[in-house]
Amino acid sequence: MWAYESTFYQIYPLGFCGAPFENDGKLEHRILKVADWIPHIKKLGTDAVYFSPVFESDTHGYNTRDFKKIDVRLGTNEDFKDICDKLHDNGIKVVLDGVFNHVGRGFYQFQDVIKNRENSPYLSWFNINLGGNSGYNDGLWYEGWEGNYDLVKLNLRSEDVIGLIFDAVRYWVEYFGIDGIRLDVAYCLDMDFLRRLRRFTDELGREFGREIFLVGEMLHGDYNRLVNDEMLHSATNYECYKGLYSSFNSMNMFEINHSLNRQFGYENWCIYRGKHLLSFVDNHDVTRVASILTNKNHLPLIYALMFGMPGIPCVYYGSEWGVEGNKSDGDPALRRSYDKPEWNELTEYISRLESAKKNSEALNYGGFYSVLLTNKQCIFERKSEHERVLVAINADSESFMAHFDAHCGRAVDLISGEEHDFGGGSCLPPYSAYYWKLSLIHI
Repeated sequence: MWAYESTFYQIYPLGFCGAPFENDGKLEHRILKVADWIPHIKKLGTDAVYFSPVFESDTHGYNTRDFKKIDVRLGTNEDFKDICDKLHDNGIKVVLDGVFNHVGRGFYQFQDVIKNRENSPYLSWFNINLGGNSGYNDGLWYEGWEGNYDLVKLNLRSEDVIGLIFDAVRYWVEYFGIDGIRLDVAYCLDMDFLRRLRRFTDELGREFGREIFLVGEMLHGDYNRLVNDEMLHSATNYECYKGLYSSFNSMNMFEINHSLNRQFGYENWCIYRGKHLLSFVDNHDVTRVASILTNKNHLPLIYALMFGMPGIPCVYYGSEWGVEGNKSDGDPALRRSYDKPEWNELTEYISRLESAKKNSEALNYGGFYSVLLTNKQCIFERKSEHERVLVAINADSESFMAHFDAHCGRAVDLISGEEHDFGGGSCLPPYSAYYWKLSLIHI
């Protein structure tokens, strides 16, 4: 699967493009702004852009009105196809947000149910009780997503609903040329639906000559429930998202190392061995990493740890140059529009991490083995069939002399290109990170 050797870049289009929160029905070709950012995205080393919702919705994109029409606030289908074509021309794949658990109240079929009640042909598309009422005083009750009634739960056991969704997915693949789908709230989706979706996208992939990547939004629980050969290729690694920033803020590297060993270690009981989960330090739903870290010197290091651990790294637009945004100020604070991308020391560093990750077999496919661990430092091994890399992090403001057996005399740092000699110990300067590539021999 192409995604296993890739790095992702997430854009939340409605925020990125500065669209109004409410759908005002006015056509504006805002999505074309993405074209101006392609040189920046390519320079960063990105292999795939993951777009949060782009289809017609009531407000924030996740309350869909039409699965096949680009939101009027962003432009036209032709506009978005032009963006997809330009990304593909630059060697960058496209992943769309598939919001299939629920729709918006403005969804045509739901409005028909409100109007025609038991006479609506779409009554079975939703979980409806005609004897109840809603917070909108519709004269009927319906299931909303986790109690949010602007998000109307779809009945994914309805053949008509499945047919509508699959028709839209085919259109995305055929017209826009997409390469993958991120499944919103995948943990809520019907498992039989996911099995059918996987079979359907595999068939589309064979038909159109490319692999269609499926990644699901999962928060807690066992990701293997949905990430397997019959359903999803990947899931969002929220367990390690929390461990990443928390380990730096509490200066307790044991937390993230415990999670990584639990998930990807060499022991048979480790639960996600061989899996490729989506790694991130922030996204459109959580506080920006530059705001959540209590020590700004840790900002490059958290990216080094994220790119160095098992998984598919994803960078959220703007965070590559350190923009801030706090969840406590509301979602719009996390989804701002920026006139143009910036390139600073952090951006340059992340671009080197992206290059190191993509070109390393061990960083793409290796497991996890803890070599050295203290509260403020960690060194772990990523080993694949043909390559061995040691990821070393010093989160302290003081230098640290690391003594361990590397089973090798010298190495090359994949981040800087500099050679490293393990003789007499390895000195880690304050706030430093290394990806030491060694010979394969491991005792």
